This record gives sequence, C-alpha cells and structure tokens, in this order.
Amino acid sequence: MQCPLDEDLRQLTRFLRSRGLVHRITEEGGRQVVWTVDEADAQVVRAVYEQGVPDVAEPAKPTPSMAPASGAMLRRIPLTLAILVVTGLVALWTGLGTRAETIIHLTFTPLAATGYLAPDLDFSQPWRVLSPIFLHFGLLHLTFNALWYWELGRRIELYSGSLWLLGLTVLFGLASNLAQWLVSPDAVFGGLSGVLYGLLGYCWIYQMLAPNVFFALPKGVVILMLVWLALGVSGLITLAGLGQIANAAHIGGLVSGCIAGAIAGALQRGR
Repeated sequence: MQCPLDEDLRQLTRFLRSRGLVHRITEEGGRQVVWTVDEADAQVVRAVYEQGVPDVAEPAKPTPSMAPASGAMLRRIPLTLAILVVTGLVALWTGLGTRAETIIHLTFTPLAATGYLAPDLDFSQPWRVLSPIFLHFGLLHLTFNALWYWELGRRIELYSGSLWLLGLTVLFGLASNLAQWLVSPDAVFGGLSGVLYGLLGYCWIYQMLAPNVFFALPKGVVILMLVWLALGVSGLITLAGLGQIANAAHIGGLVSGCIAGAIAGALQRGR
C-alpha cells in the first residue's frame, strides 16, 4: 500500500503491532510504502486503512502465533499437526516405549544377530536416522515434547511455512540422533527433545538478528530450557529417578539450531 509522504502513519503502525501483524514502512519515489509478509496481510492493512484505524486502546486480539487454536489457524500449520499425529500413533504402537518388539523397528541402528543393537548404520533402512525422534518412553516424556513442539513448531510454520519447518525438523533430528549415537551407540534413545532444542536455538538466535513477533519467546523460556539441559548434563535428573537423559541429542540439536538460526537470521537481516 502506498500513502502520501506527509501522512502520519504512526497510529496505523501502533494498531498493526498490537495485532501482531508483521510490517515495515519505507520511503520510495516520494511516497510511503507499507510492506507486509504476504497478500493476505496486505488486504488486512488496506481494509484497516480505508475503514479508519481503530483506537489501539481497545482490547488487543492475540497475535497470530499465540491465538487460540481455530480452524483458520490450524489450516496454516499442517506439518506441526502431522508431526504430532505421527508421534501419537507411534506412542500407541510402541506402548509408550514398553514394547521392545515394536521399538526395535525405529531405533537408530537395527538389532544385530547377537541380540544387541548393531554398532553401525544400516543404509538399507534409511528411515532409522530420523525415526528415533518419534519414540517416547512414558506419558510425561510424550506430553512434554508434544507441547513444546506445538509451541515452537507452529511459530516457525506460521512465519516461514511448512516446507521450512519440515527441513528444520529433519536437519535437527539428524543432528541430534547422530550426536547421541556417537556418544552411546549401544543404547536405545528417542524423543523429540533434540529437535525441540534445535527449534529453540533457531528461534533464539534468529530473533536476536532479525526480530519478529512470531519468534519472540517469553524471556524465561530459553533460561528454563538451558537450565534443564545443564541439569541433564550434570546427572542430577537421572539421580533424582526421572530417567536417562539423551544429553548429546539435546546439545547436538541446540548447536545445529543456533547455527541455522544465525544463518537464516543474518540473511533476513540483510534483506
């Protein structure tokens, strides 16, 4: 949308920010130009501008990323929902990690003739490099990871699209699984938490370089997750009887997420 150069658009900007609508205003060719992420947002801006900008003192609607789940919003996050559905189905199939006969089909390496996990990758079964992310051991493990994937995954999918989230999920899944296998090749491990640390690191660093409303996590979230990581590495969580923690997967996911966030954020900042 283009507006006269001398028109005051501060009220429009305040209103759009209160609604969490990402936008930017530049000066080009003696006019003010209002930019949005896509055509749908552009239509909203034009409608608001033409009908008169409401007073921002009115109760603000939730931002797109934090709005209650609705049909319109759910249609925009098909991959987030698909990952959660697959994770739930795998949890049912494996009895939340209690059925060894089904778990063994999804471990990083297959079962060897000796009765233990094979020490090397089986490239004839390529799904194994990613499938451990769908394995969960207990209801608490599943619930915690599902809630965090919903929180972080939908933010990225709403902002960058389904294919981008798919690429990040695969990347962080591979990085976290490989890191854990290198540290403990004979252990059964699984869970979305390595991917979650990747998504967390991605949003965290990206937001530092190219701030946007979708990646603006509450301040305590990053601290909480880093403290949990530190507790896992220290061994206190295991000593407390809360189970074994795949620390290498968490670290591998976080490092790869921070690197990806730095690259994507720097590119976006440059644009």
